[in-house]
Amino acid sequence: MCARFEVTPRALRYYEYIELLSPERVGRARYYGPREQARLTLILRARRLEFPLEDVRQWLSLYNSTEGNTEQLTDLIERANEQREVLQSRIAHLRAAIEELQQFESWAKDKLAQG
Repeated sequence: MCARFEVTPRALRYYEYIELLSPERVGRARYYGPREQARLTLILRARRLEFPLEDVRQWLSLYNSTEGNTEQLTDLIERANEQREVLQSRIAHLRAAIEELQQFESWAKDKLAQG
């Protein structure tokens, strides 16, 4: 499981501890079936998008639910929009920083060429 999803055993144990995962246990061994693998995929996707773990918990409850969750889905959409704006802002700041570095590098190269 660790190799397949590129996570540490500690991360898996933590997700189990906070009840995001619940693998079958036989003695000290843990068995991660298709359900747990799907849950881990959602957890890792949400973490890559920098969502807090409490949001991940809500996503997982929606993923397993068969009843109408209009309010929860609406909240999820709002959180996704907010997170997209945060990431887009970060991208803009990173692009500006890269441009600044390129200008600094050009300045340094010009100084070397003069000197």
